[in-house]
Amino acid sequence: MKVVLFCGGFGMRLREYSESIPKPMVPIGYRPILWHVMKYYAHFGHKDFVLCLGWQANVIKNYFLNYDECVSNNFVLSGGGKQVSLLSSDIDDWKITFVDTGNGACIGERLKAVEPFVKDEEVFLANYTDGLSNVYLPDLIDFHRNHDSVATFVAVKPTQSFHAVSVGEDGLVNQIEAIANTDTWMNGGYFVFTPEVFQYMEPGEDLVGAPFTRLSKQGKLSAYKHRGFWSCMDTYKEKQTLDEMYDCGNTPWALWTNSPAA
Repeated sequence: MKVVLFCGGFGMRLREYSESIPKPMVPIGYRPILWHVMKYYAHFGHKDFVLCLGWQANVIKNYFLNYDECVSNNFVLSGGGKQVSLLSSDIDDWKITFVDTGNGACIGERLKAVEPFVKDEEVFLANYTDGLSNVYLPDLIDFHRNHDSVATFVAVKPTQSFHAVSVGEDGLVNQIEAIANTDTWMNGGYFVFTPEVFQYMEPGEDLVGAPFTRLSKQGKLSAYKHRGFWSCMDTYKEKQTLDEMYDCGNTPWALWTNSPAA
């Protein structure tokens, strides 16, 4: 099953990093968040990736063209440093298609640009590549198929420390509570699509705006509620949180080390 990864954004809220590298290349530990997302899908056997590139596409291309397996795998060095024998490997069985989808394109435009690469798939997957989760992917795919949906996304509870406010017509507050304690759900950026999704998209539209509204009206959009781990890396503070978790060995998204393969 092919996996479309959106890798072309500017990452303006991560300017400490994204002024020099694209957002998907911001590291968590010794590998970029893009690698963590790809390892997640590869863990479940989905190793055919389509990267929607944009700003600083060359950085992502060069990373994989010069990929060093020794960084994240055990190996044996012999011959006075002349011979390296890997004890495991990350990407030797991955297929990665690199597609330039434009610097200023929105997510919908990027998805439309790679239609030729997924149009013959029964189902394909997609991801924003700025969030990590331990959602069990086979259950998500089954959920999508069982609902006969054109598009399914993972819905997660907000993690920010905002408060939801209910205000009456007179301006008086009726209720205020932490948004995480309400019944509010948000798009977690993990998607399952059938190629029919392209029929609901018009030129220049973002993905979750008009196309999803059209799908919803026809009963073709579903949301898989995930109550497990999910965290985005949209701000520097959120990156620090993920770094601290990684440094402590608390990596619930790393299913390739924390649980057996599906």
